[in-house]
Amino acid sequence: MKRVLVAAAFIGAMSVSVLSVQAWAIELPAEIAKRGSIKVALVPNYPPMEFRDPATNTLSGFDIDLGEAIGRKLGVKIEWQETSFDQFMPSISTGRVDAILSGFTDYASRHETATFVDYLKSGPNFFVQQSRAAEFKDMAALCGKKVGASRRTMFPTMITAWSEKSCGSNPVVFVGTDGSADARTQLKQGRIDAAVQGNETLPYVMDLEPGAYAPVGAPIAQQFTGIAIPVKEKALQQAMLEAVDALIADGSYRTLLAKWKLTDNALEKATINAGQ
Repeated sequence: MKRVLVAAAFIGAMSVSVLSVQAWAIELPAEIAKRGSIKVALVPNYPPMEFRDPATNTLSGFDIDLGEAIGRKLGVKIEWQETSFDQFMPSISTGRVDAILSGFTDYASRHETATFVDYLKSGPNFFVQQSRAAEFKDMAALCGKKVGASRRTMFPTMITAWSEKSCGSNPVVFVGTDGSADARTQLKQGRIDAAVQGNETLPYVMDLEPGAYAPVGAPIAQQFTGIAIPVKEKALQQAMLEAVDALIADGSYRTLLAKWKLTDNALEKATINAGQ
């Protein structure tokens, strides 16, 4: 009789365990589950988020590591598909890819086409040449100075808003540049006094060029980086959200952040469409 009771208890525990696993299982859309992969668009030119390792030409960066970790959580392969930035939104609206994971900023203006599963926070940060750091002991010293930033981002608008709030009658003189690399070139050439770059990329750049730059103050705004998924694909959005939260819960997320010096950019929990 005792053996029967023990066996029954064991079977009952097994049943509870199986039900628990099933309750926590992440359900993928049928098409993706059948294919066994998620097609993900990226442009590998934004270190440390995604880039090609110059030594091996292989994809590298935080987003690559995160994407592969998400794939393992979901039990599918990540099919990375390189494209151009201007093809990001068309690629998901036409179904050429299932998602975008490429340092892509969550803006409310993009929500009509894509739903964002946000996994990182960031913000534009002023920086100057290290040789001139003594001139910029605080952010107020930037007022009246020439400040460069990529004109293809929201940084110009954010710099103007900060200047209007902080500088009064002595505003920042904004200089639009062809990307962050151009801003750094102009900074080295003395054509601008300071530059602005996302604080998720600035530490990486400073490591590449030791002693070249010095950050000034804190980020002037907060942005969110997310995985963009077609608005109609609710099941995939939920699967991605649960996968990111699972990586946060088991510590994998923090490990990857530390690897790429992004600890200050951590989120405590994945969010949906937190961008403004």
